Amino acid sequence: MAIQNANAVNGNPNHPNSQLKDLDPAKLKVNLAQRLQPLPALSTLKFGETHTDHMLVVSFDPKTGWSDPEIKPYAKVELDPMSSALQYATNCFEGMKAYLSPDSTPLLFRPDMNMSRLASSVHRLSLPPFSTSALLTLIKRLVVVEKQWMPPKSGYSLYIRPTVIGTKSTLGVAASDSALLYVICSPSGPYFPLSRGLGRPDGYIKPINLLAVSSHVRAWPGGTGGHKLGLNYSPGFLPMSHATEKGWDQILWLRGDMVMEVGAMNFFVCLKRDDGDIDFLTPPLDGTILPGVTRASIMDIARAHTSSLSFSSSTSNTTLDGLTSRLHVSENPLTLTTLIQWSREGRLIEAFGVGTAAVLCPIGVIGFEGEESELPSTEAKDSAFTEAGASYPDGNIERPSSLVDSKESKEPEKELIKEGGKIALPVYEKGIGPVASALRERMLDIQEGRVPFAGFTTGEGGQGISWSVECV
Repeated sequence: MAIQNANAVNGNPNHPNSQLKDLDPAKLKVNLAQRLQPLPALSTLKFGETHTDHMLVVSFDPKTGWSDPEIKPYAKVELDPMSSALQYATNCFEGMKAYLSPDSTPLLFRPDMNMSRLASSVHRLSLPPFSTSALLTLIKRLVVVEKQWMPPKSGYSLYIRPTVIGTKSTLGVAASDSALLYVICSPSGPYFPLSRGLGRPDGYIKPINLLAVSSHVRAWPGGTGGHKLGLNYSPGFLPMSHATEKGWDQILWLRGDMVMEVGAMNFFVCLKRDDGDIDFLTPPLDGTILPGVTRASIMDIARAHTSSLSFSSSTSNTTLDGLTSRLHVSENPLTLTTLIQWSREGRLIEAFGVGTAAVLCPIGVIGFEGEESELPSTEAKDSAFTEAGASYPDGNIERPSSLVDSKESKEPEKELIKEGGKIALPVYEKGIGPVASALRERMLDIQEGRVPFAGFTTGEGGQGISWSVECV
């Protein structure tokens, strides 16, 4: 089968690769491992540290195209020291998950979006194109082989990491016309495990504390921030280590005053409106923000919930449990200055990050760089939380007079940012606010096959959301 998919050859049917062999699932070779690893206890799983028994491997040769794909025992990959991936970071990847449904059927959540994003990343690096539908078929075959590695427990999954690397051996600064595509799997539990003990209620999710950083920039206009490339992640390791040394959990990336992402997650905030509804905001996809699958799904769920409260065409699947407020979804540029202002006004009621690995993680404190950028002690932090507002069984929040430092400041927010300080989000009994909790639970219900997509609507007339939860 020749490469003839216009999308797979960067939109050009006359692309030089159009007559080369494309990925062909019909030619898949399966070489099973003779000795299988013992399955790990769920309590020992840490994200990304355990691999399964097999991997999918296929290579691209500029003269012949893609080789016959092979599922084989997990093994190290050999590379020439001059390989493009090692010299010029020509590598990209995807993160996706397979879940077990209640009847033990493996499910992939919106894999078409992952395949589309991977193809976009490959194009951005000028690596050889491929058929996304063929790759998805091959991934499904790998998941079937590794089904025993899928934890049969809610909140657990089989994390799937498709990767494409340039393998051309030359020190010349040019695109790689040869490549290696491989897919590995890792059984995974909750990215941020539920906390137990210390008087916490069951299901308590510990909020993460962020240090807002502008001295290092994750992405910029015209760059590669909107693609899932390895080179986007490693430059963040140094500022992240500086933040953790000061006691922070993650970084809130800034570009100037503009809010970007939370570590490797998309950022959302909830603002309380005077009419009782909630503004649900996230930065727009301007080329600097990764178009997250979880990001898009969370927004779809929020829109469906609001539609279900507005139109008679709704179904029980669209309304979020325990949430009576409408969520007004908007993609708008966010700045640290406006976050501070909303916090001072008592409007900022929730903030969280979302992504494939973590699903959804609540945020407790956002610190600004400056003299006061070190995370306060536990006692001081708890005091700040108490002042910021308490949660009650009905989900109502006691509005604080200010969510920024305990001392009053009449200086402009720009000066406050310069000097350093913090925003303390309201505290909730289970660590996670009602909006984030409802969205997270609905995401897990859908991903794990407990709630079907049928009936999800985005507006009057029952216009459906086009999602795919594919059986393997």
